[in-house]
Amino acid sequence: MKKFRVVFMGTPEFAVPCLAALHEQCEVIAVITQPDKPRGRGQKLLPSPVKAWAEAHDLPVYQPVKIKTEDFTAQLAAMQPDLMVVVAFGQILSQQILDIPEYGCINVHASLLPRYRGAAPMQWCVINGEEKTGVTTMFMDAGLDTGDMLLKAELPIGEDTTLAEVHDGLMEMGAKVLMDTLAKLSDGTLERIPQPAESNYAPMLTKTTGQIDWSKTAKDVHNLVRGLNSWPGAYTHLDGEKYKIWRTRCTGEKASASAGTIVKADKKAGLFAAAGDEILEILELQAPGKKKMQAKDYLNGHGFAVGAQFS
Repeated sequence: MKKFRVVFMGTPEFAVPCLAALHEQCEVIAVITQPDKPRGRGQKLLPSPVKAWAEAHDLPVYQPVKIKTEDFTAQLAAMQPDLMVVVAFGQILSQQILDIPEYGCINVHASLLPRYRGAAPMQWCVINGEEKTGVTTMFMDAGLDTGDMLLKAELPIGEDTTLAEVHDGLMEMGAKVLMDTLAKLSDGTLERIPQPAESNYAPMLTKTTGQIDWSKTAKDVHNLVRGLNSWPGAYTHLDGEKYKIWRTRCTGEKASASAGTIVKADKKAGLFAAAGDEILEILELQAPGKKKMQAKDYLNGHGFAVGAQFS
């Protein structure tokens, strides 16, 4: 395979395996990532996972607040890359930047395009109860994930698969699909498949995305919980206190109580609440100011009143 001179753009952990694969088989001449952000309880400025990996491997790192400025665009052009590779970078590139590399800009997107264009494809696939997802490589254009598709790989999603499991599966898959794409680009066998206009969109998550609506079906609530099982987490309220719900189980038992009602709270049997149609078991939760706990363990030292109602 041709040893492409690559500018890599990425930010989260998801992008790291792609950068590692490129570093092994290509010449990574620059790594572009988002500026350091405050994280954790102390709100200390910390580097992105991509920056941390790049610096550990002595790769030059750039962190523009806005990548589309004239100065930074000129800086990128001066690097004369053969190729740009973008994986969950977090900023939109201008047409000027897309036109810089001889071989174009390739994006690794965490969905089976054209479905789930946008910022949060993994989360919305799980929330919407999809049975499969995957990775698509594409040549980038000025639209939002609308460029010509290149290669794809699929990942099945089970009824209880969590976002964390989907993330980890696609993260490793993405690196392999990327390198397969570059091999075909190198030998001239890479085919471009234009995307149809119709699609669905995976908008950015907000903290309110996780608010549980107990009037929905047990399956809908279960899908929301597992689709947000990393950030921001699904949540509900009881007596003015916020509880995060991290894992649930659909029981298939018809609900006769009002939506959100706690129908069983026993340290041996577990914690059960009524959704819009069926009873849902809460397996793992996080009480205010507490760590994540198994519901049965939490009930060992704390009580929920049967008949109380989550809202």
